[in-house]
Amino acid sequence: MATAAPDGRTLLETALKHERLVTATLLVVIPLACWTWIALMARDMYGSMQGSSAWMMTATWDGPHLVLLWAMWAVMMTAMMLPSAAPLVLLYAGALRTRGDARTGRKLYAIGAGYVVVWALFSVVVTVLQRVLSSALVLTPMMEATPMAGAAVLAVGGLYQLTPLKSACLRVCRSPLSYLLQHWRPGATGAFQLGVHHGAYCVGCCWALMLLLFAGGVMNLVVIVALTVWVLVEKFAPFGEQTARVTGVALLASAIWMAAR
Repeated sequence: MATAAPDGRTLLETALKHERLVTATLLVVIPLACWTWIALMARDMYGSMQGSSAWMMTATWDGPHLVLLWAMWAVMMTAMMLPSAAPLVLLYAGALRTRGDARTGRKLYAIGAGYVVVWALFSVVVTVLQRVLSSALVLTPMMEATPMAGAAVLAVGGLYQLTPLKSACLRVCRSPLSYLLQHWRPGATGAFQLGVHHGAYCVGCCWALMLLLFAGGVMNLVVIVALTVWVLVEKFAPFGEQTARVTGVALLASAIWMAAR
């Protein structure tokens, strides 16, 4: 007979309900909150710039402003990339359920945290890059690259789309079940490591695409949404690997066109 929880449900029913809540938090609630913040910032930036993006108007980029810039990138990367980890999270949750694991929620949060931490570290890199580009006057106050700098970014993105490293990382991102079978680690610490390692492959797959934000406008909501859809197509669509190569050629052609204008 199944053991009953204090509220009358069996412990299995309670665990499954908790698992669904954690999964929904990771894959829906957190990304939705991040997208809301991005949308508010983008609207204000291309509007009065007296609201949530007012801090960007600073003339002195001190520590607090750099932290805010990093937070902007980290939130943006979470919004764009965490939903793409859905197959990994769902498969991991299913594996824990099959094993009858009593700490499913903690381990799901751990694998999600590991994935997000990698993109938060990537956000440090692009924060520094943004400040370097701004100091070199190739990035406007609206965080858009000059035509030649934009062409260079498109060329980098296009070339990387055609490399073996891109293909190798994309292959891992498109095969979460194989990844879990080969890299399974026990415990919450092991779950965190799984998230970190898988996040590293995703950074290897998508870092050049994220740099395209500099070409199209870092806070341009249309560009952000387009890149998010682009990433999802590469990872989920049956023709995703072919799409990466096709878009690589398209980016190189766009770079040539932009440089020649």
